[in-house]
Amino acid sequence: QVQLVESGGGSVQAGGSLRLSCVVSGGSVRGYSMGWFRQAPGKEREAVARISSTFGNTYYTDSVKGRFTISADNAKNSVYLQMNSLKPEDTAVYYCAAKYLTSVQYDYWGQGTQVTVSS
Repeated sequence: QVQLVESGGGSVQAGGSLRLSCVVSGGSVRGYSMGWFRQAPGKEREAVARISSTFGNTYYTDSVKGRFTISADNAKNSVYLQMNSLKPEDTAVYYCAAKYLTSVQYDYWGQGTQVTVSS
């Protein structure tokens, strides 16, 4: 059973930084495309960043480019999201997700971690 556990959320002022972590158990990050998603109150869930440690490619949604960095540590079976220059509009519940490289939809999801950015 693959499980994803996020941590690192919290409350910060605008301009601050947070680092989210996602530990994967029951599987290897090498075998998945890993993503970070977020959902703000009243809004649809959106993809924030994605990484394939197998192929080394990354993706960022436009609103976080230059501020957020996704990375993976195969030895720790973990994925991270470094968030700098945070803005109030980044406030959301952030979710870690994993999908097999051949899957269209994400197969596994974490429970989410709250990020709150105050102005």
